Amino acid sequence: MLNRPRRIAAFINLGKFITDAQNQHIIQEWATAAHRRNNWFTPESTISALHAIAARFLSEGPLTAWAASYPEPVSSRKIGLVMAGNIPAVGFHDALCVLISGHILLAKPSTDDQVLILTLLEKLVELEPAFQEYIRFVERLNDADAYIATGSNNTARYFHYYFSKKPNIIRRNRTSVAVLTGDETDDALLALGQDALQYFGLGCRNVSKVFVPEGYDFTRFYENIEVLAGKYLNHHKYFNNYEYNKSVMLVNRTPHQDNGFLLITQSPALVSPISVLHFEHYTSMDKLKVTLADASEQIQCIAGSNATGIPGAVPFGSTQEPELTDYADAVDTMAFLAGL
Repeated sequence: MLNRPRRIAAFINLGKFITDAQNQHIIQEWATAAHRRNNWFTPESTISALHAIAARFLSEGPLTAWAASYPEPVSSRKIGLVMAGNIPAVGFHDALCVLISGHILLAKPSTDDQVLILTLLEKLVELEPAFQEYIRFVERLNDADAYIATGSNNTARYFHYYFSKKPNIIRRNRTSVAVLTGDETDDALLALGQDALQYFGLGCRNVSKVFVPEGYDFTRFYENIEVLAGKYLNHHKYFNNYEYNKSVMLVNRTPHQDNGFLLITQSPALVSPISVLHFEHYTSMDKLKVTLADASEQIQCIAGSNATGIPGAVPFGSTQEPELTDYADAVDTMAFLAGL
């Protein structure tokens, strides 16, 4: 039997493999293959995602402590996992939860992220062959005893219809926001730019909207993110979105600001198109806290300094650095799996 210490050890060894300097040519090959499959997954962003997984999820101390905080399930169940594919290896945390729990993974990777998920789990089996009995890639999930599914608001309705008769976690669209006071340092503004633009803004942890004081001037923000210009000007998919959204704003005479690769416009909507950052003014921090609380089911995380006093806010530049306990949609996946 593949007990928990062996399961944990295998994932720790996977993390060591990813970060080992001698293996970086292999990691580069993985990243190149992922890019051929999906042009949004640049080699740079894929390597960054893999190293973040190794550092945040697969380090011995945090991984061991995290796993130990949950009881083992009474028996192994088959868990049908419908994975997202919006950013590189985004479904890995769910796979980690299922396998660390001792359940059998029936994985249905996104067509946008098949290469990385398959490669990571194949390497895991290579490091611990006993995992072969616990990992299956499937097209249909009929045999599952429980489900974890991530998709859009539309696909979530489909998931509810088909998976409702068994235990499930079904996730919908979410996004992330930031709160500015006007006193941010240059470094904080650059970090905010990375929160908005990393992975081209495709992740639910990317900042798509900022809340700013009345009269806020975005000039310093634009000045500080100018160093990022080359990456986005030279990515054809991103730049096509930028040109399209700019044309729409010009035709509709929508007031906006533009630095040549990121458009900023005032909007009540939390979610913004690729290459667009929404903003909204606030008149008091107390009222803003109420607004954010009311929209909590749509928000994955909030970026802001300690000065905002926003509960649970993360520092600028860290929205795409979740810890093991930062569960999607704030639903404790490990507790769900332990209770099956």
